Amino acid sequence: MKLPGLRWWVIALIALATIINYIDRQALSVLWPDIVEDLFPDKSALERKQIYANISIVFVFAYAFGQAIFGKVFDWVGTRLGFVLSIGVWSLATVAHAFAQGVLSFSFFRAILGIAEAGNWPGAAKGNAEWFPTKERALAQGIFNSGAAIGGIIAIPLIAYLTLYFNWKMIFVIVGGVGLLWLIPWLVLVKAPPGSHPWISDEEREYILTGQRTSGKDATPLEQAEQEEYNPSTAEMLSRKQSWGVIIASAAIDPIWWLFVFWIPIYLNEVYGMDVKSIGIYGWVPYVGAMFGAWFGGLLAQNRLKAGWSTDKTRKLVITLGCLIMLPALIALADPGAPVTAVLIMAVILFGFQTAIGNVQTLPSDLLGKKAVGSLSGFSGMAAKLGAVGLTSLVPMLTADGNYTPAFVIGASLAIIAMLAVWALIPKIEPLKRKQ
Repeated sequence: MKLPGLRWWVIALIALATIINYIDRQALSVLWPDIVEDLFPDKSALERKQIYANISIVFVFAYAFGQAIFGKVFDWVGTRLGFVLSIGVWSLATVAHAFAQGVLSFSFFRAILGIAEAGNWPGAAKGNAEWFPTKERALAQGIFNSGAAIGGIIAIPLIAYLTLYFNWKMIFVIVGGVGLLWLIPWLVLVKAPPGSHPWISDEEREYILTGQRTSGKDATPLEQAEQEEYNPSTAEMLSRKQSWGVIIASAAIDPIWWLFVFWIPIYLNEVYGMDVKSIGIYGWVPYVGAMFGAWFGGLLAQNRLKAGWSTDKTRKLVITLGCLIMLPALIALADPGAPVTAVLIMAVILFGFQTAIGNVQTLPSDLLGKKAVGSLSGFSGMAAKLGAVGLTSLVPMLTADGNYTPAFVIGASLAIIAMLAVWALIPKIEPLKRKQ
């Protein structure tokens, strides 16, 4: 049996995993107004915000180290088994949230969730490197990243709707169970990498492998790709300034996303007095911008590469454009006025973020061979989450008076740093060669 376009089925499943990933992680922020009334009824508004921030920081710390751990895990066990471990554990951790009784138990379950959910990102980068030629990687990454946006769009109104019929504990059980169901099609469809998958056509296999590296004429596509790839040790990888360009750009740009993932529902509750059901009406809008940004960034990169642009010129254009879209919108959010205006400005910010981030996340596969992509993706992901920890920990203090302007100004500064890191530390985005 041959399945036409098998690579698109694989990336679709990874995008679906990302949707589930975001539903699971967003459940806490959407349900928080109900959770605090149940578990922390005597705490002040500032104390509740600090509790939420502390639990979120635990999650991001765990997520950061999970990225480094799972980057290595995916390189060791492969994409197929790596995703089974990642989504299986995070789904069980989501279910366990139903049994949380306070800060300590919530933090423990969030830590497990963070470690396991982190595997989705280096796993997707590795899957992208395995299943797609260079010219299609930004589009594939955009499809995968759109899963995060779609998850955000679905999660907030879906969870708000579920509160009409279930308490917050049962909602965690329901959303965790969905991830376990995802394992079935994944194990059936992703039997092996494209070089040896029994369901892939010869034409698609050759298209994928020959498009991953420019190679000599005499070797087979698989041999050509293996001969050309640069797969450095961890120490050698970290000695290259290009690796640090990826790591610093990720550490700077990613906290902007987490600022909104963590704080959109809390912001709407605090600034506009919304309850869970009202948050469900407004809170999904920014993720529509994110979804279109993920598609736009991927399609723009693919269009430029097909037009003959180099990988270097294409990636830098799209990353810079995304950051420049974010800058004025972040400043405008300091005084948005009505809640509709606020969520629309957030949509512009997340559009710019997703335009850029898909191309930032393809940089490891642009620079390194498949056996090292997961490792660099893991380190850059860890740095990104540590950056998010820093900003998340500052938000309660920065917004103690209900004014979120300082947080948005910091976000604008981070967008500038991300651009500078790519331009200054990666002079030319192309496959690296071993040092002579």
